[in-house]
Amino acid sequence: MHIRDLPHTDPGDPDTRSGFRFLVWLFRRQLGGQLKALSWGTLHMACIAMLPISMGLAVESVVDESGGRLAMTGLLLLGVTLLMAFADTMLHRSAVTNWITAAARVQQLLARRTAELGGVLTRQVAAGEVVKVSTGDVEKIGWFVESFSRFAAAVVVTLGVCAGLIVYEPQLGLIVLAGIAAVVLTVWPLLPAATRRADRERSKSGRATELASDTVAGLRVLRGIGGEELFLDRYRRASQEVRSASVHNARMWSLIDALQVVMPGLLMIVVVWQGARLALDGRLSAGELVTIYSSVSFLLFPLRLFQEAAMAFTFSRPSARRAVRVLGLAREAGRGAAGGQDPAGPAEPPSGDMHDPATGLLVPAGRLTAVVCGDPNFAERLAGRLGGHPVEGGGEPSALLGGVALDEVPLAVARTAVLVQDKDPVLLSGTLHELLSVPASGRVSAGEALRTAQCHDVLAALARASADGSGDPMRTRITERGRSLSGGQRQRLALARSLLTDPEVLVLDEPTSAVDSHTEARIAESLRGLRSGRTTVVFTSSPLLLDRADLVAFVHEGAAIATASHRELLRSTPEYRAVVTREPESAQLAEETA
Repeated sequence: MHIRDLPHTDPGDPDTRSGFRFLVWLFRRQLGGQLKALSWGTLHMACIAMLPISMGLAVESVVDESGGRLAMTGLLLLGVTLLMAFADTMLHRSAVTNWITAAARVQQLLARRTAELGGVLTRQVAAGEVVKVSTGDVEKIGWFVESFSRFAAAVVVTLGVCAGLIVYEPQLGLIVLAGIAAVVLTVWPLLPAATRRADRERSKSGRATELASDTVAGLRVLRGIGGEELFLDRYRRASQEVRSASVHNARMWSLIDALQVVMPGLLMIVVVWQGARLALDGRLSAGELVTIYSSVSFLLFPLRLFQEAAMAFTFSRPSARRAVRVLGLAREAGRGAAGGQDPAGPAEPPSGDMHDPATGLLVPAGRLTAVVCGDPNFAERLAGRLGGHPVEGGGEPSALLGGVALDEVPLAVARTAVLVQDKDPVLLSGTLHELLSVPASGRVSAGEALRTAQCHDVLAALARASADGSGDPMRTRITERGRSLSGGQRQRLALARSLLTDPEVLVLDEPTSAVDSHTEARIAESLRGLRSGRTTVVFTSSPLLLDRADLVAFVHEGAAIATASHRELLRSTPEYRAVVTREPESAQLAEETA
């Protein structure tokens, strides 16, 4: 795998049973890159391990006053140095490639899951948590993938050096092997505590990120009610908790660092003392003593890599668990498009009347149907079911379109057939032209969609704000989430975007709640004309929209109890009149009784 091949054609189907299984799956997906990095890492460290031998040969040559051997040793050192530099370059290249490709794979998986879940995602996990996974956690997972190959190479070369020392001088070799084992066993019991502290720090950091995101998103509202200081105090407290958790975590790693200095230092003292005794006894020459000392000094380098790998694994485990928590989300366990799968089903989008089995709601094909619900939360769930997106854990089936259940057809087909616009649609940053660059049937032009949504004043404001002075509103940049626009302007641009796609069935949840009554009346009249012959469902309680709908369905206490025109329902259904006119239902019933 090369960086130029990114993004991955198919990131794969991850194992989300646990964070560790996910890491194993990630390694298996790029086994070739790991083997390549392991090979270059082994060659690089083997070259470093050859330096003590070369130094020992040089010392022996000087002691024996052999110029030829000294020259040969110099050539050997030069060759080893060049090979070591080349292997180090290729190791860095391979390891960084593994890091980037692993991070890209995880990010693609997160983007795919986010696209599959849509608006259901933020109802199951906080937006700040998703941001944390897609940034910091992806980096930590990539770090472990990158460090593992160097760690494996260090293990291979360390075992080789220890084996060589045992063969060459068994007494010193066994001392070195026991010292390395003591270093590892001293640090190993501290890793679980370090893992817990790192997990606590990441949890606090994710909470602080979530608070910051919520505060920034609602800053205009907070300023309007004077509540920004309250939220800032909450963020300050969360920030201090992150600082405290970070310091607590750093103390553990400082202890591990101290042990990594003390234990190898004690090992070096013991080796030098024993080597000096052997040299005094005549069992070791000066060159051999230098070789053994240099070899033990070399072993301090892979020991530092062991610590890095342990730290990377410690930080990557909670990151992998959080990534699995997001990647394992589903709309509904084990059912069709709702679960993010592509089951066998019709290749063409279904069409016809729409029916919701849970409430008994029937939406005739090709007509503008308004739906009135007394409970806004229930209306939101019902809109999701009409789009084939059942509520997680609710056990409620999706709607039927033309007799076909939307959660039993491929996800792409269901989205082609039905488009659901939430009551709080999101505008991504970019120009207006980019905002309207969405998949569309071509039957509705951008101009028609903008006129139907009554966006003339929005276009005029964007034209005045054009950065290049061209006065072209389509080239004016819209800030993140449309914060440079008012609520009504954002709502109308989102409506224009939905109208431009021209789906077979368009479901709008409170599309004009932030629009004044005059503009709302014009939108209602234009919407009916533009969507003529297409199925449109509008969840609203606005009389202006209800009066212009072909049909109005009233859903009360989870069931569609009445379907007629707006005026007929006002006369015949007291509960409907109470919802639409905002009058207490008890007063209406008392009037009816009187």
